[in-house]
Amino acid sequence: MSSSLTSVRRRTDAELRADLRMRRPLALVATFGGIAAAGVTLATCLVIAVVGWFLTDAGAHGAPSAALRVGALGWLAGHGSGFAVQGVRITAVPLGLTLFCAWVIWRFGLRVGESVAEHGPDHHALGDGERDWTVPAALGLFTIGYVTAALVVSAVSGTAETAPSDSRVVLFSLLLCVLVGGSGIAAGSGRAAVWMALLPPIARSTFATVRMLLLIWLGLSLVVFAIAFLWDGDTALNVMSQLHLGAGPVVLYVALMLLVVPNATLFSSSYLLGPGFTVGAHTLVSPAAVTLGPVPMFPLLAALPDEGPTPFWSPYVLALAPIVAIVAVVLVQRRQPTLSWEHGAVRGLAAGVLAGIVVAILAGLAGGAVGPGRMADVGPLALDTLWHAITSFGVGGLLAGVAMTWWQRRHAAADQGSDSATQ
Repeated sequence: MSSSLTSVRRRTDAELRADLRMRRPLALVATFGGIAAAGVTLATCLVIAVVGWFLTDAGAHGAPSAALRVGALGWLAGHGSGFAVQGVRITAVPLGLTLFCAWVIWRFGLRVGESVAEHGPDHHALGDGERDWTVPAALGLFTIGYVTAALVVSAVSGTAETAPSDSRVVLFSLLLCVLVGGSGIAAGSGRAAVWMALLPPIARSTFATVRMLLLIWLGLSLVVFAIAFLWDGDTALNVMSQLHLGAGPVVLYVALMLLVVPNATLFSSSYLLGPGFTVGAHTLVSPAAVTLGPVPMFPLLAALPDEGPTPFWSPYVLALAPIVAIVAVVLVQRRQPTLSWEHGAVRGLAAGVLAGIVVAILAGLAGGAVGPGRMADVGPLALDTLWHAITSFGVGGLLAGVAMTWWQRRHAAADQGSDSATQ
């Protein structure tokens, strides 16, 4: 008897911890995950604000509590809250901070998904028609935790003078949690792979093409902005020197510029698509015309083209959008070939249209008011960007889908002919 008992394998500590993690209560894990995701990014902003307070004349101006309030307002600004400075409303969103929040939400979503993976019905219950509500329930509680934390921060840090918008904070938080956090929870729990497998092949290849197109296009827009900025780098350095900042404020100023690089990338995207963007009321920066007037002393604005007639080559940048769509469709269709004319055309066109809608939505988020007077109108022309993006990406994707289908059908026929000849 004793020998048979000793032969039973004992589970290792790692296996026990993994089993306990899988059995954690869903409500507690998901709600705490949302609160923790908000807390991590908020704590980062508060630490940066306190460091900036010390770097600015060794904290001679203001109290630490004021620095914490600024950090909290910055965190809320990354969630679209906006704020007022001496009666002037600032609504532009620092998308670099929003991206940081989205990355943290994704990571916590993955962890929550892994922790609730074993919840829900098993495959026998699913076969009997029982529904799996694990991901929706976890997402709902995750979102409640995050939104509640955001509203608490807004209530504590907001004042009648700064007046952050609670409705915009809730809207941005909901979008981040549902789109980013929900994807993380679904991926971490393994449900995303199951759901993707249920989609028809044309849908999976379309989504893959949209992802590829957006990566290439946004990467190209960033490169174009970087080249334009470096081309007039001396202007940016002159602006910094004229501001007469000390070492500490320079560090903070550079950090602020990095937070709006994603905004500048989307400005560049709208320029490459044709409609362009504004840097103040009655201004326009596009391949066809550049009308500026006085602009703020902000180093990143050194990337702006010179006012007046545009170079002879500027209209040719409009060809980049359909070319990018063609490249994206070709790359994806080489890995996921099709011999159906309908599938090739539909997924190329659909991917271009969907990517165009995403680019236009991002362009709409990139602008806003950044100051009084004419600076209340800064940003890409989002509606015009929508039509140009849909047209350019859609036409390029359609042509590439048809051309790749013809090429793959031709090679398939040639391979069948060679096989017949050998037989």
